[in-house]
Amino acid sequence: MNLPSVTIAKGGIERILSGHVWIYRTDLAAIPTAEPGAIVRVIDRKKRYWGQALYSDKSQIALRLLTRETRLFDRAFLAERIAAAEAFRKQVVEGAQAYRMVASEGDQLPSLIIDRYGDCFVLQTLSQGMENLKHPVVEILQEQFSPRCVLERNDVAVRELEGLPEQKGVLAGESTSEVVVVENGVRFSVDLLGGQKTGGFLDQRENRAAAKKYARGRLLDCFTYTGGFALTLARHCESVVAVDSSGEALALARRNQELNAISNVGFQEANCFDFLKAADQAGQRFDAVVLDPPPFARHKSNVASALRGYKELNLRALKMLNPGGYLITCSCSYHVSEADLLDAIAGAALDAHRTVSVVERRMQSRDHPILLTVPETHYLKCLILRVL
Repeated sequence: MNLPSVTIAKGGIERILSGHVWIYRTDLAAIPTAEPGAIVRVIDRKKRYWGQALYSDKSQIALRLLTRETRLFDRAFLAERIAAAEAFRKQVVEGAQAYRMVASEGDQLPSLIIDRYGDCFVLQTLSQGMENLKHPVVEILQEQFSPRCVLERNDVAVRELEGLPEQKGVLAGESTSEVVVVENGVRFSVDLLGGQKTGGFLDQRENRAAAKKYARGRLLDCFTYTGGFALTLARHCESVVAVDSSGEALALARRNQELNAISNVGFQEANCFDFLKAADQAGQRFDAVVLDPPPFARHKSNVASALRGYKELNLRALKMLNPGGYLITCSCSYHVSEADLLDAIAGAALDAHRTVSVVERRMQSRDHPILLTVPETHYLKCLILRVL
């Protein structure tokens, strides 16, 4: 195996033995001489082999483990991993046209994300090593899937930690930005180059489907973005009020509304905290409320303030729910655990003088796999609660 070697210290060995795939710079035994982004052999001071990894000379995550096998991680190995990821999706996406086909560590391809929207693929290469593999990835996608287009959405701040520029654009095929996909029987127009993430929030697909069982009467959808929950649940409700602070997102939401000829949804541009406070003071009541906010705790130091935000948000919602009503409430903050979220909502329920039962405890869709030994892969919590 003609690869440069990186030597790890005891802490790095312990990380690997614990099942994690990240090795921090502080767990290296010596300063590597490998080129930035190289695939390297991981060894210890006794020259024992521990696997192959992507090396970064900038990030605090110095090594991202690709495999413990001795077989060389080459283009064929990469192609097999991508094919295996797609094979798993055929089992779990249940006919969805848009889904996460490769979910980084969850598919043993750390720092690589590939989202599929019909015959268009959008990728993110979030480390130096995966950036070096970007063109082989595009070639493999062309060989295996004959896509209409392959785009990159590398306009994300995390690339700065790797010394990489933010960029987006077409890597292969047509110059396509907008595509229309069907999810849970609803048509959605997705802006692949201008939307958030890679164009849509694919991790909530199964939660939107599950929420249909509890949608009824008058529904409030906060942080609606492009109407994912609102339009999925509209046919089960008398009326829907959908709120978001982004006028651009709401323009696409109304476009999605037109695509589906749905007439019982009203979109409002407003800060959701302000809207909830005003609606509560005005005496508005709902039979179901959806809360799907952006992450409140991007860093561990933000957890306390995030929990205050989750408590306030859920307190407002619980006060406006009719007896027997349902609250579908979410957190995509990795640093806020499900236990933390439940505790915050329990405090909100007490302050609102409401008795609340847990109907379902859910997570991200199955095309976003969770590795038991990599807790960072479990970030989305979705709770379906009932007010008694």
